[in-house]
Amino acid sequence: MTTAEIAHRLVELCRNGQYAEAYTELFDPAFESLEPPHNLMPHVTGVEGIQERAALFHETIKAVHSGYFNDPQVAGRFFSLALGFEATYTDGIRRNFDEIGVYEVRDGRIVKEQFFY
Repeated sequence: MTTAEIAHRLVELCRNGQYAEAYTELFDPAFESLEPPHNLMPHVTGVEGIQERAALFHETIKAVHSGYFNDPQVAGRFFSLALGFEATYTDGIRRNFDEIGVYEVRDGRIVKEQFFY
């Protein structure tokens, strides 16, 4: 798959809520995932690391009301996309969360993702 094909497939899977399938199908098993330093787990590797970070994150969410994944912007072996959601957190406050994800593709697999918010 080309970088553009991978980017569009990732968006398709995420829009359908198929996150586990996205990691299995598109990501290198040892990929890196980086969040800003203030995150509880700013750097993880592989699907296990993502699952652990996601579990911590979901502990802070009471309900997700909506979400979006914009179409990707592709440049060489990189692509980016804007994504976000609106949720009520366990503190009872409803908030919007928007971010930019930047992805690096090598040998037909995503090897790195980094989020900015």
